[in-house]
Amino acid sequence: MSYNPRYQMCIKFSDDLGMDEEAVDLGGPRREFLRLLMEALALSPMFEGRDGKLILALDSSALREDRYFMAGQAIAASLVHGGPPPGFTAPTLYSRLVGANSSKPVLEDIADTDLCEKVKKVSECTSLDDLIDATEPLQDYLANAGCLKPLKCIDDKNLVQDILMFQVVHRVYGAYERFQEGLKTLGVLDAIRMHPDSFRPLMCHEPSPLTADLVDHLFHIRLSAVGSNKRRAEEHVVPFWRDYLQDVEEQVGPSKLGKILAFAKGANVIPPVGFSPQPSIDFLHDQSISTRRHLPMANTCINCLKLPLLDTYEDFRESMDFALGNPQGFGRE
Repeated sequence: MSYNPRYQMCIKFSDDLGMDEEAVDLGGPRREFLRLLMEALALSPMFEGRDGKLILALDSSALREDRYFMAGQAIAASLVHGGPPPGFTAPTLYSRLVGANSSKPVLEDIADTDLCEKVKKVSECTSLDDLIDATEPLQDYLANAGCLKPLKCIDDKNLVQDILMFQVVHRVYGAYERFQEGLKTLGVLDAIRMHPDSFRPLMCHEPSPLTADLVDHLFHIRLSAVGSNKRRAEEHVVPFWRDYLQDVEEQVGPSKLGKILAFAKGANVIPPVGFSPQPSIDFLHDQSISTRRHLPMANTCINCLKLPLLDTYEDFRESMDFALGNPQGFGRE
């Protein structure tokens, strides 16, 4: 494998026929690739749990093929090369990564819902008889986990913590070791351990919700010369753009604002290191006969969104909605 994370990535996407995009990667394709990579990791069999709070799962083929190392390396590369943060690791997994070995797993870390319900019943027992009844369905599991023991008093329900440690920590120890090694790429794990509070929101939670004002301020609007006909047409459309962002925030929320970012920049969240070059807005003045001239276009390589010059807000909104709903078919340069 020739990949070296120390070198700048150069990404090319191809269509269904295998034809490469004719574009130089100045950042947009790289961010889009890293966004898709983080989404694929969260959905992979290497992770399990509730959305936004995933722990490592045990996947024998991934362990054999050393994909846990590659997962850690991918996260490190995304953080360093301007991609999105993972934002999906559970606090328990993050605490282990930063060296807080005293951190204990919680019931919500058990991804197997059937097992979770059985363990929950054990934790809620108030008498020895209840405890014996609650552990009966778990006898085979307890034996395999090394947690099977005679129950003599209600305090023996502390075996719940033994179950949690086995299920969440000891069972996936090999996978965790390789994942941790991958995160050491480019010194990322060392940085996480030096600044755990700064990295926690990047690793454990979704980024702060996007707002219309935040998206608006990300873009530098490039206007034509004052007094020109082009300038007057552009100034007519700029309020449409800002009204559209407000409508999206009020009617749909941050998810669609993320689609606007993904359309324009190839990333649906703001990367930890920000965007480079700074996102900009241009305008489509070319009135040549084209099915695309009334639709927005984007050049993700240079973070440029090109807005159509339309007479009414209704037409502008319809144009933007169509573009965001059909990004694969057109509109990318």
